[in-house]
Amino acid sequence: MPATAADDLAHQSPEAIAAMFGRVAPRYDFLNHALCGGTDVYWRWQLARAVAAQRPARLLDLATGSGDVLRALARRQAASETMIGADFCLPMLRVAREKAVSHLVAADALRLPFADASFDAITIAFGLRNFADRSAGLREMRRVLRAGGRAHILEFSHPVAGLAPLYFAYLRWVMPRYAQFFTPERGAYEYLGDSIRAFPRQPQLAEMMRGAGFAAARWTNLTFGIVALHVAEV
Repeated sequence: MPATAADDLAHQSPEAIAAMFGRVAPRYDFLNHALCGGTDVYWRWQLARAVAAQRPARLLDLATGSGDVLRALARRQAASETMIGADFCLPMLRVAREKAVSHLVAADALRLPFADASFDAITIAFGLRNFADRSAGLREMRRVLRAGGRAHILEFSHPVAGLAPLYFAYLRWVMPRYAQFFTPERGAYEYLGDSIRAFPRQPQLAEMMRGAGFAAARWTNLTFGIVALHVAEV
């Protein structure tokens, strides 16, 4: 079987992944909106809504990227004290700063620079797929959450059976060709599609979260399962 872009990137260092995101950073937001028809705004709204219902005091947004999740959370006043964004890609953090997003930290999600039990909530949107070790990343989230804290993971997933063939054909054949009109980094969008296809299904991710020490992991499908919002409590 021929190697895919996802196979190639899976064997690269986290620094190589960060460099890839750094190259697409200037057009990242535009392409996000264009490739999903603006539905990403709705997905982030659902994430912010779930966090606001929890009413955490201290919140950490991992793989914060260009800062749109933090902005959605701020609009909902989702955390009562502090919201911090962490990412290991400096060009993406620069884009977030240009949007006046504050409290940003350059950090690897697998080795967070925070003490145990530092936060009431953790959010991550479309970033877990890119972790070199997802189980280790989940354990690190568990480590920095306080008792009763929650992890909110918004991620591309596997849609309902009838939609899946069309959706995965779009990811493989249409999306990379569309993206190349706006960025020379077509490989980044081939990787995106490959990484979505290879990502665990909803029940498998919930089981991974429980295996990392979380309790009562559950999920809600959005847009027919194209995206799922997983929530698990410490």
